[in-house]
Amino acid sequence: MNSFINRRTNVKIAVGALVCEESILKGDITIGPNTIVHPKASIIAEAGPIIIGEGNIIEEMATIVNRLPVDAPEPTTIPVQIIGSYNVFETDCTCEAFKVGDCNILESKAYVGREVELTNGCIIGASCSLTESDTIPEDTIIYGSECQRREMHGKPYPPISQIEFLLKILPTYHHIRKPNIVPTKNEGGL
Repeated sequence: MNSFINRRTNVKIAVGALVCEESILKGDITIGPNTIVHPKASIIAEAGPIIIGEGNIIEEMATIVNRLPVDAPEPTTIPVQIIGSYNVFETDCTCEAFKVGDCNILESKAYVGREVELTNGCIIGASCSLTESDTIPEDTIIYGSECQRREMHGKPYPPISQIEFLLKILPTYHHIRKPNIVPTKNEGGL
C-alpha cells in the first residue's frame, strides 16, 4: 500500500484535466488542463518523466510509456517524454515516442516506437506499427498493412467538441482523480 501512495505523489494533474481513478498511472507524470484519461488507460514513466500537454484524449487501454529497451545501457541523462496538445490516443494504441507534437491521432492498435518523432497533424492508422528511427513530417497519414504514407490535404482540427462532451459525461459514470496542481494568478487562478 505504501509504494502505491508514493507512486501517486509523482502524478501532477492540472485543474480542468479529467483523469479517471481506474486509469493506471506510474512514475513522474504531468497531465495538462483539459486532458482526458479514460479508465484502463496506462501512462507509465519508468525511465523518466512524461509531460502531457493540454486537451489530449487518452482512451481506454491506450498506453503511453517512457521506458528504455531491455538491453540498453544505463542512460547518462534522464529521457523526458513530451506529448504536445490536442492529440488523440485511441483504444489499445501504444506510444513510446519521446516527442509528440500537436493534433496527432494514433488510431486503434497503432504502435509508435521510442525512436520515432511525431511532428504535428499526423495520423497513424489502425494497426500501423512504426519501429524504425524516423521523424514523421507534418500532416502525414500512415495507413494500411504496409504502413503507406501520404500527405493530408488541410490541417486536422483539435478535438474540442469531443473533449467538451467527455468532460461532461465521464464524471457521471466514473470516479475522477482530483487535480493537484494549483494554477498561478497568471494562469487564471484566484
